[in-house]
Amino acid sequence: MKYKLLFISLAITQISIGQTASVKLSGSIFGAPSDTLFVSQMYDNNRIKDFDTIIMDKEGKFNTELTLPREDYYLLRLENANVHIVCRNQSDIKIYGDGKRLNEFCNILNSDESASMNTFVKEIEKFQLKNDSAIAAVKKDPSQSESINQYMQKEYYSFQNKLKVFVGSNANSAALVIALSAINLEQDPKTYASIIQKLLKSFPGSLTVQRYAENFERIMAEKEKNKPLGIGKIAPDFEELMVDRKTMLKLSDLRGKVVLIDFWASWCGPCRRENPNVVKTYNQYKDKGFTIMSVSLDKDLAKWKAAIAADQLSWPNHVSDLGGWQSKVSRLYQVGSVPYTVLIDAEGKIIQTNLRGSALESELEKIFK
Repeated sequence: MKYKLLFISLAITQISIGQTASVKLSGSIFGAPSDTLFVSQMYDNNRIKDFDTIIMDKEGKFNTELTLPREDYYLLRLENANVHIVCRNQSDIKIYGDGKRLNEFCNILNSDESASMNTFVKEIEKFQLKNDSAIAAVKKDPSQSESINQYMQKEYYSFQNKLKVFVGSNANSAALVIALSAINLEQDPKTYASIIQKLLKSFPGSLTVQRYAENFERIMAEKEKNKPLGIGKIAPDFEELMVDRKTMLKLSDLRGKVVLIDFWASWCGPCRRENPNVVKTYNQYKDKGFTIMSVSLDKDLAKWKAAIAADQLSWPNHVSDLGGWQSKVSRLYQVGSVPYTVLIDAEGKIIQTNLRGSALESELEKIFK
């Protein structure tokens, strides 16, 4: 799997956010090919913006105080080498390194966040290099693809373990931003979201973090919109038999009310434990334009009826084809587990899916306030 370093590569607009950051940078870089360091940020399409320059003396020593536009992530650049630094207001960061191999040999003091970031950047670059070499080797000799893939699978799992250790060791650190470039958003959105939330707490003044958060929300909203049951889409209509096994009820018959489509079954323990909350919510909002349409995945009519009575599910809208997991409605709504809910508005549009307990109450409170 190929990763790209996405660090500070989002489309960041040049606006001021929060207070400026007074930062002290000092140290020494021996054997440097140039006496000039740049304090920069990288934007989309690898555009570089330099905020200040630092001139080192003949021995590679430097000591300067800067006023940067905001607390954020910056790069200390020496020609083609970059050192990632987390600049907070009043940071006093010391940097020592080998000017000829600064990406490999660099020691950062007084900023554990910066040091952790640069350490893990090396791990990402090592894995990328192995991955690129593997791709090239397979292209050169396709007969070796199986053995190369087996080797890279081991390397991938090794890298993933290092990623987990890094995330766990930097739970409250701004350094976590670098982990986002190593996480596949499509495959692991929960971990990605968790890191975003931690970064918003640990480095709230960072425009980079805010842009990552905005980009993540945009991507997830787009994914949600493209789902068959995406928020804002009309819920698929259906017609099914009620408990009396004679009357047919359509979802669209309830148009004009806010409806909770509740997929459940008498044999489902979590469903039965959740039912008291569902009953409470129904009683609280039934006179305000809210109702429930319960879709059972039962196969036994008697057990279904008994569960409705036992749990005091007093709303009239109970339907089932007694098909169990092969229920037509559950397949229409792609139900993979129960309990599962779909909340729709008075026009039949999906508000949210899988709301239960306090989350459902909170959503209804917003609707009926």
